[in-house]
Amino acid sequence: MDDLASIVAIYNTTIAGRKVTADLSPVTVESRLKWFNEHSENHRPLWVMKVEGEVIAWLSFQNFHSRSAYDATVEISIYIAESCRSQGVGSIFLDEAIKQCPSLDILNIVGLVFGHNEPSISLLKKFDFEQWGCLPRVAILDGIERDLVIMGRRV
Repeated sequence: MDDLASIVAIYNTTIAGRKVTADLSPVTVESRLKWFNEHSENHRPLWVMKVEGEVIAWLSFQNFHSRSAYDATVEISIYIAESCRSQGVGSIFLDEAIKQCPSLDILNIVGLVFGHNEPSISLLKKFDFEQWGCLPRVAILDGIERDLVIMGRRV
């Protein structure tokens, strides 16, 4: 809980770029409490990466769907502080996430990525994710219709 304000701050830095999230305005710590509390260490963890005590990135495992038949599939999200992007942080997190999947009873990981978010798609492909689907023009960001690409990997 002590890191939630930093998690929200990092998330909010991605909103203006219109590449990473479908939120159009900053979120608050209070608005993220329910989401935060849905995570648990042994089922759907939320990890932070710190340098000198400061949160520089976070990774979230979330339920892919609320119906129990989908429990072995998770959605993964990675958010990195602006000053630490393109420095291998995402690779470190994704590698560890894949390694931890068996202990979390996870068989599939999906990432929901805007089609124009080439850095995130490249990161996922580096770890053998494939395009499992595409929802064309489902988001409108500043008047521009954007595709949502579903990247997936069996672990």
